[in-house]
Amino acid sequence: MPQEATSSPSIWIVVPAYNEAARIGRTVQGLIHHFRNVVVVDDGSKDTTFDSLHDLPVWALRHPINLGQGAALQTGIDFALKHGAEVVVTFDADGQHDVHDIQRLVEPITSGRADIALGSRFLGSDAVNMPASRWFILKAGVLFTRVCSRINVTDTHNGLRALSRAAATKIRIRQNRMAHASEILDQIQYLGLKFEEVPVTVHYTDAVLEKGQQNSAAVKVAAQFLLGRMVR
Repeated sequence: MPQEATSSPSIWIVVPAYNEAARIGRTVQGLIHHFRNVVVVDDGSKDTTFDSLHDLPVWALRHPINLGQGAALQTGIDFALKHGAEVVVTFDADGQHDVHDIQRLVEPITSGRADIALGSRFLGSDAVNMPASRWFILKAGVLFTRVCSRINVTDTHNGLRALSRAAATKIRIRQNRMAHASEILDQIQYLGLKFEEVPVTVHYTDAVLEKGQQNSAAVKVAAQFLLGRMVR
């Protein structure tokens, strides 16, 4: 492990990845310079994502088939908890998050103020090059979440979050695909967990926007969440 990785070994970073061969190496390199335990879950990629991890000092897990980001997160969280994680941070593979935001994100948990810290791109931080259409969809998602889950947040589908061990043990992600982000917020409210939002930066590039969740999928994600909530 690189000498620069001097953070607490109790902090584990979980990175779900699907067809991220072009970006996963750069993302992981940034993480391992600061954190000792990084878990990458290759969610049945069809490219060389998993092979790209062979020479990197990370825990590399693999789903034989694509199950969805929610399923990959739960696999990584379970693995981290099994190996003694006290704080679990989820971090996207595509390079849109900033590794320097993690310590600030973890602080509310290590100080005991919160069970979960949620990254928000709308709290005086930056959403670099965010298209106006994406801004509108995300704001609509915030309203949807406040109405349906009755949790007062400023950002919803942000993959950068930190969970205490207790919270990570209680929350179970059953929505395998993108509705998992709304499901996590719903469970925070349902379980009465303390949360705090933390300003983070999200970088939008053409590659991220092309591969990421499309605006047109928002209705489908909402429907999946509501259906899953009915059978909770």
